[in-house]
Formats: sequence, structure tokens, C-alpha cells
Amino acid sequence: MKAYVFPGQGAQFVGMGKDLYEQHPAAKELFERANEILGFRITDIMFSGTDEQLKETKVTQPAIFLHSVIQAAVAQDFAPEMVAGHSLGEFSALVANKVLAFEDALRLVSKRALAMQAACEEQPSTMAAILGLEDEKVEQICAEVNDVVVAANYNCPGQLVISGTIAGVEEACERLKAAGAKRALVLPVGGAFHSPLMKSAEAELEQAIMQTQFSQGICPVYQNVDAKPHTDPKEIQQNLIKQLTAPVRWTQSVQQMIADGAMLFVECGPGKVLQGLVKKIDKTAEVGQVS
Repeated sequence: MKAYVFPGQGAQFVGMGKDLYEQHPAAKELFERANEILGFRITDIMFSGTDEQLKETKVTQPAIFLHSVIQAAVAQDFAPEMVAGHSLGEFSALVANKVLAFEDALRLVSKRALAMQAACEEQPSTMAAILGLEDEKVEQICAEVNDVVVAANYNCPGQLVISGTIAGVEEACERLKAAGAKRALVLPVGGAFHSPLMKSAEAELEQAIMQTQFSQGICPVYQNVDAKPHTDPKEIQQNLIKQLTAPVRWTQSVQQMIADGAMLFVECGPGKVLQGLVKKIDKTAEVGQVS
């Protein structure tokens, strides 16, 4: 079976999507529709802006979403049998499997980005990548810290991202290094994504999600919150609401997809981050890029 996977924040680069815009009239039309919906020319920033402009959350998230879904829309032989997306990538996956309409999903992604930005400004917070420790050990040490700090992204075995207050993450990093972590690296991100500190963003996004039409998909989506396949629109909707404060269970999602028959993982969107993670989760899995 063929699984399509969609990246999240961090995969962006200046110039992304320009080839699609120039080579495919259908892609150009979707990009221009996105400019209208967003109220600014995101294509100008994507194609020829600066790294700093592209790093702004309100730009980054819709930019990655647009690159991913438009690449899928013009791809040859695009026929997913299962889909999954890493964090923001879940919205791209839900357009690819026809649960969400392009316009609706773009509006949600834009709202999500702005709500997350506001939550970051409310309370300074951060994330850190922990390398070379078992997940259970990381979880245990985070639980021992008095400040807010939780496991946020289960990326692959031996690579877990933690999220919380600046003091909480710093203390956890010290304890994790003492416990044998190869590295505990604070990430250059604006806030504590996938942690309880995103509660205000979740509340804001919930209203928008509940007002959006979710349809029956053409294939299951393996969602971040529980790493299980979902086809029921109401379940998908509820899981998407929980996603902002819950961890991204990417390792478990890929393992479940393989158990359910995935033989080839095709990454759709900028970069090759997810292909690398899939190979670290299972060396025997085949990976590729959408064409």
C-alpha cells in the first residue's frame, strides 16, 4: 500500500512552490486563490522573500500547507491509500484525502497560525530536541520538573522533542543530559507547541473547526493524537481540535501504518524530513518524493 505523508513547520525554504506556479496552470490558480483568501501575496514571500519573512508563523504554516496540497493536486497518479501529516501537515493530509476543502483548510491553517502566535506572546516558552534517550525516560524526567514541560513530538526512536516554559525546558534539558541524553538542544521556535501552554490557541481554533464542513475521506488518515486510522468526519474533527495541546505521535503513526500494510511512504511538500524519520523508524520501509 502507498502512504502519503505531509511535513510540518520547519520544512520551509525560500523559493518553495515557484516551480509548481510556473509549470502548472492549475497550481498557479490555487496559489492566486490563496493570495485572495489570506489577504496578502504569500507567493511573493514563498518565491522570493527572506528567511526571516518566511519564518513568521503566520506565513510559515500556510506556506508549507500550500506547497504540500498544491503539489499533491498536480501530481501524477496521486492515489493515496492512507495519509498522515506531522503537526501542521495533518491539515494538508485532510485536503489530500478530501476530508477538507482547499479553501476551508487554508482558512483553518491561517487561524491556527495566528492563534499559536498569540499564545506564544502570552507566555514565553520554547521546545528542545532530546537525542539518544528512551521515550519513557524522557517522559519520566519531564514529569519530575515543577514547571510545565512535556513530551511534544515523538519523531523517531531516540529523537523526542519536549515543550514547555523556558525554565521548565532548561531544567529538563540539564536533567536529561545528566541521565545520558546524547544531546538536549533548545530549538529556535516561538513557543511551546503541542503542550498545555497552547490551550488558548486550542479554544480559539475549536470554534473555527466546529464551523467547518468535514466530509467522508477517500482513505484513512492516521492522526497525531492517537496514531490510529480514522475515516469518521466527527472523530477526525475532534482529534484535530485536541492536536494543538497533545503530542505528535509520529513514530507510533508510522509503525501503525506499516502494520496496516504501508509499503511505500511518499512525502508531499517541501524537504525530505519525513522520509528520513520513516527510515529511522523502520529501515525496511521504502520512501520517495511525490512527482
